[in-house]
Amino acid sequence: MNEEAQIPSRTIRQNDIAAYASAGLIGDYPVAVRTERELTAGGFADQTRHPNTWTVYFLIEGEWAQLLSARGLRREWSSLDRLENWLRSMSFRFFWVRNDIDMVEPLEDNPMGGQA
Repeated sequence: MNEEAQIPSRTIRQNDIAAYASAGLIGDYPVAVRTERELTAGGFADQTRHPNTWTVYFLIEGEWAQLLSARGLRREWSSLDRLENWLRSMSFRFFWVRNDIDMVEPLEDNPMGGQA
């Protein structure tokens, strides 16, 4: 299956991350995913100012997992900077970035220069 097309098949709560990490069950780096906002209530969920949001997936025991808050709602961040700060506070130094909102234009040239 195409890695880029995979979606989470399970969920985990943010307060369980430490237990998964200490048991060595988190594989690969977390994936920061730009996606449409699901939550419409709360101070940071201003749909007009932030129609898109960032969330994070973790690879747990070979399955991608969507991160939920302690209350069982999807964790969302209004900016990648905020998500990065949260990941670093959880001891993740590296993460992948995935954008499910913006279309990707085909490259005419190799990104490193020259013809593709």
